[in-house]
Amino acid sequence: MRMIRIGAARLLVAAAVLAGLVTGCGDSGDGKAAPPAETAGFPVSLPNAWGTTKIDKRPTRVATVSEGDTSIALALGLTPVIAPDSEQGEPLTEYKKRALDGLGIAKLKTYKTTDGTDYEAIAAEAPDVILAVNSWQMDTDYAKLTPIAPVVTFANKQDADTLPWQDRLRTAAKALGMTGKAEQIVRANEKTVSDAVAAHPEFKGKTYAYAVVHPEQITYMSYADQDPGVFELLGLRKAPQARKYTAKANSVSLENLDHLDADLLLVAYPFGDEGLLSKSELESNKIFQSIPAVRAKRFAVLPTENGLAATLAYPDALSLPWVVQQLTPILAGIASAS
Repeated sequence: MRMIRIGAARLLVAAAVLAGLVTGCGDSGDGKAAPPAETAGFPVSLPNAWGTTKIDKRPTRVATVSEGDTSIALALGLTPVIAPDSEQGEPLTEYKKRALDGLGIAKLKTYKTTDGTDYEAIAAEAPDVILAVNSWQMDTDYAKLTPIAPVVTFANKQDADTLPWQDRLRTAAKALGMTGKAEQIVRANEKTVSDAVAAHPEFKGKTYAYAVVHPEQITYMSYADQDPGVFELLGLRKAPQARKYTAKANSVSLENLDHLDADLLLVAYPFGDEGLLSKSELESNKIFQSIPAVRAKRFAVLPTENGLAATLAYPDALSLPWVVQQLTPILAGIASAS
């Protein structure tokens, strides 16, 4: 399961945080990113699920293979020499637009992802490192990318779904000689979260469930081993039914819609009428209506037009402050009903 791509949203209080993450860096004029000065020891060797990545000197030309990897580069103040076209004609999310504005660029050089990773397009940019710590395609991509440049990815295959954003950021930063910058980002983002927690003590200890209506299934997104993401950072915990679901078995049948019950229930319909069920069809379902959270109005629909539903499941170093800002009032609204 991959993240859903949806359009743009307004960034409010997170703007100051994001602005601080992208200042002081830009493009050198020859397509190379101009990273802030930082002392780091090279060569660097990083183990991964397919072998070992060795980087002899600090990279200056960074390619990315997923939206999450692009976000890491942007958060670190780097302009990728090439990145996947995650928007595919849709407007940029507000947090990404602000990052690009901070770097002084209107858009990234991208490749189409219709047929997956475009190895030829990446090779043509002659990167000296490829970030792939957020990719779901490494079983296929790793062997094809390594002849192009060292590939920085996760140490275990299961990390594709479960590795927290902090660890993804730190892995990439180590390869880029930017560990100090990464820790600054972690601290800034953690402060954003701690401020939200202090403002909403009512979240602590409440259970949550998050479901997305995809075209082929209703997906239990908050399964037991899922990256805790923003929900648990805010003090929530997964509902007991989460243990029935995994990354590979996350479909909720119509007969088991009651599995969605929790203190707080969130549902997203990013595909509209192309989903397995439309909003009206699901919410008129008798089993769904019988869920205690729905009956008690501890249920909310997440907006999709602003990209929140897409970003929420897999927040990253760049998007986290914006997600916190967008999500907390929604949670507060239904938590007050409990």
